[in-house]
Amino acid sequence: MTRKQDESLYIVPDQTEDLLAGRCADPFAVLGRHNAGKVDVVRAFCPDAAKVRLVLQRPRSAPVERAMRPVDDTGMYIGIIPAGARYHFRIVWADAVEEAEDPYSFGPLLNEDDLRSFQQGKTCHPDRMLGAHPMVIHGVAGVRFAVWAPNAHRVSVIGDFNIWDSRRHPMRLRHTAGIWEIFIPHIGAGERYKFEIMQKDGLILPQKADPFAKFSERPPATASVVASGTTFEWKDDEWMRSRSARHSPSAPISIYEVHVPSWRRPAGDPDRVATWSDLIQELIPYAIENGFTHIELLPIMEYPFGGSWGYQSLGLFAPSARHGTPAEFAEFIDACHRERLGVILDWVPAHFPNDVHGLACFDGTALFEHQDPREGVHRDWNTLIYNFGRHEVRSFLISSALMWLEQYHVDGLRVDAVASMLYRDYSRNDGNWIPNIYGGRENLEAADFIRELNDAVRREVPDALVIAEESTSWPGVTRTTAEGGLGFSFKWNMGWMHDTLTFIQRDPVWRGHHLSEVLFGVHYAFSEHFVLSLSHDEVTHGKGSLIARMPGDHWQKHAGLRSYLAFMWCHPGKKLLFMGSEIAQQREWNHDAEIDWKALEDPLKAGMQILVRDLNHLLRVCPALHELDCDPKGFSWVIGDDVNNSVLAWLRFAENGVPVVVVWNMTPVVRYHYKVGVPSGGRWHELINTDGKIYGGSNAGNGGGVNAVEQPSHGYTWSCEITLPPLAVLVLSPVFPEF
Repeated sequence: MTRKQDESLYIVPDQTEDLLAGRCADPFAVLGRHNAGKVDVVRAFCPDAAKVRLVLQRPRSAPVERAMRPVDDTGMYIGIIPAGARYHFRIVWADAVEEAEDPYSFGPLLNEDDLRSFQQGKTCHPDRMLGAHPMVIHGVAGVRFAVWAPNAHRVSVIGDFNIWDSRRHPMRLRHTAGIWEIFIPHIGAGERYKFEIMQKDGLILPQKADPFAKFSERPPATASVVASGTTFEWKDDEWMRSRSARHSPSAPISIYEVHVPSWRRPAGDPDRVATWSDLIQELIPYAIENGFTHIELLPIMEYPFGGSWGYQSLGLFAPSARHGTPAEFAEFIDACHRERLGVILDWVPAHFPNDVHGLACFDGTALFEHQDPREGVHRDWNTLIYNFGRHEVRSFLISSALMWLEQYHVDGLRVDAVASMLYRDYSRNDGNWIPNIYGGRENLEAADFIRELNDAVRREVPDALVIAEESTSWPGVTRTTAEGGLGFSFKWNMGWMHDTLTFIQRDPVWRGHHLSEVLFGVHYAFSEHFVLSLSHDEVTHGKGSLIARMPGDHWQKHAGLRSYLAFMWCHPGKKLLFMGSEIAQQREWNHDAEIDWKALEDPLKAGMQILVRDLNHLLRVCPALHELDCDPKGFSWVIGDDVNNSVLAWLRFAENGVPVVVVWNMTPVVRYHYKVGVPSGGRWHELINTDGKIYGGSNAGNGGGVNAVEQPSHGYTWSCEITLPPLAVLVLSPVFPEF
């Protein structure tokens, strides 16, 4: 009788055939421990093993081994142990003996409330639940894997640890949120892995990288990598305490935009790209020396195609392996902060590439994207658009943003392609887009997502910046969400950039007739909190470099660019300049080559760099040039109608400080005894003269300053007679600040 009962315990369940065929949707129903009264039946799937033994762990005596019975040649093994006994496997392979815990002996891993919060879009941190997390469960070290794939029939973790065999580690489905989970003992950081997903119809999808992976292989390899769970030891307390003041609308902010792979190639080797360690040694001192308050990195979230410059990101939680490990990236951020340099990352929640190992059709359905291409495909970029109406997708994106800000102490995110998110007809012809529920073109779900994102950042990391690249007139981009706005900290001023670049390329003979292209920007300069940006987009796609767009001969081109940059630094708004422009790089930016550093052998190029350095230092020490950037009280035109001479002059004010007068001569003609009204008498010091010899100019000017006399002009009681150098900007102040 007993023998018959024992034999019945070795009968395999009905789902075993599906398990062996790799199509079992519930592997925990077959594998692991299953109670049968006073004993537990343990089943294991170990194909290619010579034998498998159960090792019973007893609290007061030595472990006991029991053989497991193979089920024909299927790779399935069955053993019997006392109910509740602790056990592990001793697996004999052809060339080794392995001690292994049973991954199917662990119960459900994720909390039901957390699952429900993710499904309802009520969590900002699903990355703490999903992905690969090294941890210890019941005294056993291993990695917990979890992935969202609600429409899959079966999901397995595959990797080096199971010879990429999907039959070895199929996962448990948590129906509450459509999340699959498993804990694999005795593996840890550094393991390569992917997910193999079977559709409902039984079709196996291409192997998928982990959407929540914190690290990945270096492209073109595509596997995810288990990241260390060790917390980085930060040494940037002083910076973090002061960050709120540094990010105020009244603070001096000057951003150096950098594409890391092409900033500088180590040792000039075109086949190498800089590591985070290289950048600590070179980029940080360079940015500090040249006076920038922040650097902004084109996307460093893992991306498969280098030609996208990172804007087609797939690993939204993983710093690119091109430059080092996550710990080395954290060390770079920490080093920046210790040198009082902020770091902003470009971040792309608008769209993602359609690489088969990525998010596209992730579980056999349009999970992260829209099903209808009229909503889900960017024709311009051949990419897919996130479904902002889905709770889980919004949580995925918001958790990415918060991870960079919280885990890596990043100081801000520049959100790319916001305009493409806000409009359903963005770059689409009639009939190729679907109106919103009110029949309009606005993407209401995207706008709600953006508000939710900015509210989450304000709540969790209130001193971080979130900057919009938004090229339309959408109202209230930088107003708070409580006021009906989108909630961004700042917005790139694309209109200012387009108008002024159009103007500066004109022949100086005709500039006086087009002053409106410069004047118009002040009409809306205070409608939002703006960043004036001369970004990577202005020096690529056949547009040429900034210096190449200046009219005139070699000297005039450099003089024109010097004056344009000074105009920008003295105009209301924070500043952003793309790498290479500070040395007047002649050629258009090439992402496959470094900046033309040898150009600095030209005194005019070196002079441009010195000017940018001085403008940045002046921006910091002169409150009138930054304190009221976002307030109309901080600006007043002095001369805005001198069509014949092509001269503009304006005043910048501080809340309680000293004003400055800025005068711009837009022609290559020296103008003597040019009268400019000023708000006070006495000496006005020449803080900047872009025609100075040190910058490569002709050194025309006013010997360091002029005296204002009591002769009314331009609505002021006092005025100065100034020598205006050719194609130059003068910055004058009654006080000479310490540089």
